[in-house]
Amino acid sequence: MMRSILIVALLLSIAAAYYIYLPLPSTISEPWKLMFMDAILRGVMHVSFFAHNLGLSRPFDVAKYAASWDEIKAPQSSQTIRVTETYFGGVQAQVFESTQADQEPYLKRGIIYFHGGGWTLGSGKMQTYYLQCWSMAEQLDAVVISIEYRLTPEARFPDQYNEAVQASKHILTAEVLSLYFIDPKRVAVSGDSAGANLAAAVAQQMALDHSASIKFKVQALLYPVLQALDFNTPSYQQNGHIPILHRPLMARFWLEYLNGDPRLVTSLLANNHTVQSQETEAARAKINWTRLLPVAFQKSYKPVFPLDGDPKLLEMLPGLLDVRAAPLLAETEVLKAVPPAYIMTCEHDVLRDDGLMYATRLQQAGVHVTLDHYEDGFHGCLSFAFGPFRFSVGFKSFRNYIRWMVENL
Repeated sequence: MMRSILIVALLLSIAAAYYIYLPLPSTISEPWKLMFMDAILRGVMHVSFFAHNLGLSRPFDVAKYAASWDEIKAPQSSQTIRVTETYFGGVQAQVFESTQADQEPYLKRGIIYFHGGGWTLGSGKMQTYYLQCWSMAEQLDAVVISIEYRLTPEARFPDQYNEAVQASKHILTAEVLSLYFIDPKRVAVSGDSAGANLAAAVAQQMALDHSASIKFKVQALLYPVLQALDFNTPSYQQNGHIPILHRPLMARFWLEYLNGDPRLVTSLLANNHTVQSQETEAARAKINWTRLLPVAFQKSYKPVFPLDGDPKLLEMLPGLLDVRAAPLLAETEVLKAVPPAYIMTCEHDVLRDDGLMYATRLQQAGVHVTLDHYEDGFHGCLSFAFGPFRFSVGFKSFRNYIRWMVENL
């Protein structure tokens, strides 16, 4: 009996080790901790997709349910930070206010923040985002407004974009800013991952909106996703299986956002949607990494062109060429109008090159850009300055993000 128990235990240990272990670059931050965390996340996603395949739920329902365990159930204020829930332009938000000015009110910084999660997962109420926004408000003596835009499948593009613009326009009014004692000359828009996609798109739209007299002073984009025309940039090729954002999952998130058939993941990964046409050639010129990426990041990778392109893919997914979904495709004249930018990129992230190419295009348009690159960073690393899994690169990146805000906002 004891021998059988030992054999079963050994087999389970081997299976667990096989599932957890991933060959990671030696330069990545705390690889064993990252492997363990990624195994948990992959396990949740596998269960979520398995339940969907059995017809028990929608593809991401189990993952959303698991994420909800980490949510703060009600606003929790303290002597230094006041937290409230409200709506701006009909869009739900959490407001984190520094109370340092309560006795003798003065104008403070304001930050509109969009959380990440592939337009499908996540919430500003999750512990990591909640603590991040709390810390931002506290350390910057600011008002941080975390926007709760709707997620897929209840909302599809352009719903999330529209809600982000709608909420931002409502906040950037003298009435709302004065209510929260926000200095109208010191308002930033920021976000991470898919939230940084929304932040970049909102920054472009608000810069062009002549009806808005109050503009963003700066934009701060953390490992942004900015295009879906090329899933074979050097960073996609290099980091396709690196936690926590694997290449197929990013393609799946895009299909969720654009209301596409999930069976098209393989076609997107092969770049079959970029068949040659006048329309795609103009767009591809704006994401041509052989010209936009520094040589050091190109390494020995080669562009991938489709062997069997399918022009119908663009008909099925028109959002792929829509600048509201893919801010990297913006015209140069639009980029010239946007505010100065802080862009964080991570070496071990499929989205690294989206951020690097956007930095280059903004600089070419005459926009001042601060590029903050982390050689030991992975996708989502700043969020891991908070919550149960904390990484040294998370503390470092958050510290530098705050420092930039102090100096530029």
